[in-house]
Amino acid sequence: MRWEITTRSGTVETRFGRLAVRFDGDADLAPLLLCQRFRGTMDDWDPELIFRLVGARRVIRFDSIGIGESEGETPSTVSGMAEIVPALLDALKIDKVDLLGWSLGGYVAQTVTLNWPERVRRLVIAGSGPGGPDGPPPHPRVAEITAKTAIPREDARFLLFTESQAGLSAAERHFSRIRFGEREMVTNEAARRQREATVAWWSGDGASRARLAELSLPVLVANGISDVMIPAEHSFAIVQVARDAKLILYPDAGHAFLFQYACDFAAEVLKFLCS
Repeated sequence: MRWEITTRSGTVETRFGRLAVRFDGDADLAPLLLCQRFRGTMDDWDPELIFRLVGARRVIRFDSIGIGESEGETPSTVSGMAEIVPALLDALKIDKVDLLGWSLGGYVAQTVTLNWPERVRRLVIAGSGPGGPDGPPPHPRVAEITAKTAIPREDARFLLFTESQAGLSAAERHFSRIRFGEREMVTNEAARRQREATVAWWSGDGASRARLAELSLPVLVANGISDVMIPAEHSFAIVQVARDAKLILYPDAGHAFLFQYACDFAAEVLKFLCS
């Protein structure tokens, strides 16, 4: 099935340099800004998820500084990555936005919301965590795989999906839709800086864990129950403290649950944003 979306791509000038941006859906709809994962670009968002969101939101995707088609040097801290978001909103003349962050993008989205609460209306945290040394670590293979200069298909499948038949089928559908492996838009240096930011986040440097009670806005937290990268216990840790947070866990799903269950997750996101 083809997921037809009305898309407009371009670049915007920010104080950090020129950012590549993609707009999906009706320009008159309320904006939903997406923050991407480690080694991810605009093209790595599954088109089925985007298709199911654009009926009710103007979806904005972007390549952060030094990633994909954007200029500049990738920050080596989550706080540095977060500074780019309000700069992008300023360039787009958007005062306030709904924010969805996946994985590393979830760290960024939490930091944006905590540091610039006036810019975020509602927050969706997908396959992410609050940082700090508490809670279960990722699977031992995660560090080995993410340190590679290129991540082959079988390793990406391990990181993102379960090894059940349902997980393997979901992986093949997702990789086909994003045309996995046809391009590599993240340099080794940018990936190294993203890893550095991630390690610091989980050591507690700049982590959101101690500030979760400051999240007074509505928050939707979701994950796959079998996430090997960021175990679901970290999603639970967020909703235990954030004042107005809801948690959804998807069965037989891993880090990329939002693509495996694109129809259900999109419906939950839109219901949350409209409630």
